[in-house]
Amino acid sequence: MDPIPIVHGCTVGELALMINGEMWTDTIPCVLNVIPVLNYTHRTKYELPVPPSPNLPNYLSVRLYPSLCFFEATTVSVGRGTDYPFQVLGGLQKNLGGFHFTPVDKPGAAIDPVNENQKCYGIDLRELTEVPQFTLQFFLDFYEKYEVEKDFINREKWFDTLAGTGVLLSQIREGKSEAEIMQLFVPETDKYKEIRKKYLLYPDFE
Repeated sequence: MDPIPIVHGCTVGELALMINGEMWTDTIPCVLNVIPVLNYTHRTKYELPVPPSPNLPNYLSVRLYPSLCFFEATTVSVGRGTDYPFQVLGGLQKNLGGFHFTPVDKPGAAIDPVNENQKCYGIDLRELTEVPQFTLQFFLDFYEKYEVEKDFINREKWFDTLAGTGVLLSQIREGKSEAEIMQLFVPETDKYKEIRKKYLLYPDFE
């Protein structure tokens, strides 16, 4: 696993240059030829013309994916097995929200999805007026609604793998706020940003 944030802020070409340049591969560096895109900046909004996955069918799902990926280690459905994957959240507890949906088997997209054929209660993220670049708040809100942690997080090791560290879950268990958790990772993030600068091909966000 490469030492990068969930939202790394690189194009595929920049990321490849970084992995190569920082010697993060298990073998010798690759011979790369990255062709820059004309008139592109890191502030340019770009919607993929072809969905990258059956479960990332549109721009909203792609934007929400980084914030929802942690739910893959839980009993909460992210909408796999519906027509709006990674745009909704729902579990079997009725206190999770007023929106409801029922995941079903969808060959080629969702085989045996979480909570298959069961009504899930939660929230519809398609109603968001602003889509965060990345947030832990969705996860923290759901965590608080479960009296027993294992009824929510049912694959702890997988959660730590998704997070890239065991620190995140320990912070959540301690009741830390999103701001407190994010602050903990500032030193590592700042270090990463300095590395990233060396490989940028386009005008940056900042």
